[in-house]
Amino acid sequence: MNPSYLATPKDHKRTAGMGKKTGVLLVNLGTPDGTDYWSMRRYLREFLWDARVIEVPRVIWWVILHVFILTIRPFKSGAAYASIWDKQRNASPLRVITEDTAAKVQKKLGKDVLVRFAMRYGQPNIPTVLSEMQAAGCGRIRVLPLYPQYAAATTGTVVDEVARWLLKQRWQPSIEIIPPYYDHPAYITAIAGSVRDYIKTLKWQPEVVVASFHGLPLKYCTKGDVYYCHSHKSARLIAEALGWEFCRTVAEVEASKSKKPKLLLTFQSRFGKEVWLQPYTDYSLVDLAKAGIKNVLVVCPGFAADCVETLEEIALEGRDEFLEAGGKNYAVVPCLNDGLGGIDVIYKVLNPDT
Repeated sequence: MNPSYLATPKDHKRTAGMGKKTGVLLVNLGTPDGTDYWSMRRYLREFLWDARVIEVPRVIWWVILHVFILTIRPFKSGAAYASIWDKQRNASPLRVITEDTAAKVQKKLGKDVLVRFAMRYGQPNIPTVLSEMQAAGCGRIRVLPLYPQYAAATTGTVVDEVARWLLKQRWQPSIEIIPPYYDHPAYITAIAGSVRDYIKTLKWQPEVVVASFHGLPLKYCTKGDVYYCHSHKSARLIAEALGWEFCRTVAEVEASKSKKPKLLLTFQSRFGKEVWLQPYTDYSLVDLAKAGIKNVLVVCPGFAADCVETLEEIALEGRDEFLEAGGKNYAVVPCLNDGLGGIDVIYKVLNPDT
């Protein structure tokens, strides 16, 4: 045998010890870098150009997006973000909470596991963080999309981005995508517990708790997306854990003869003119007030961390809509965020045998 065949190639990168570490990557939806027009435009362009988010032929959608939406929408979205922006850390609440969550999960898992976070849209992005984890010696990376319920427009697009990164790697680490945890006992217990604890801080008792999930175009579900089923089961299990009556419409709330508190499933944040999953949260809040319901509490089980959809759309806009329609008391339960309950959910989802 020619001994030259056994020689180390001149430019060979030594990999002794590489790949022995396990990493956990927490992925959230995303955030703009700032509230100004151009920061918002960059973020919205990346988010709304994703073909899983907006299923419209690309040529048509390119014109709509660049000529109309990206001309006007950044101003409105920027104002919404500005109303909730964390000025001390100069970041959106979603970024701050997700970063703090990763730090606490790191502490709970210990030094043998490398924990990082990434945003599907915005910074830090998934490819950059995966490359950093690989360079740090992670041969096994467990990716946890922080969406309890699966949707192609959320979890699915995270998987897409991870796959695109893998296609470019000569040395591919082992990747595990943690499945949705919409019915995980730890998640249901934590959400129900957060509702109970928050009610104890109120000087009034809610007649109805609105469980508001992010919306999705109806046609996505008719094509096979399981998001509605996951959301429905989460809401039903939360109601059961609380010992409350589960309702799917305001009409069911009105028709109920039970004296138990009601939990109403709704969907928020629709975009455009097409039909989305119903009942809509904003319409339901108005209908509840018109039906004589004076005390409403809202919880957002589909969001792992508070963000513009919970802090601005639900806490501010939703409150105005309910009170203007005749309601009296309105409050919103904080998301699990980086509290003990939220960290415990992530730990148990990552370690199902605990």
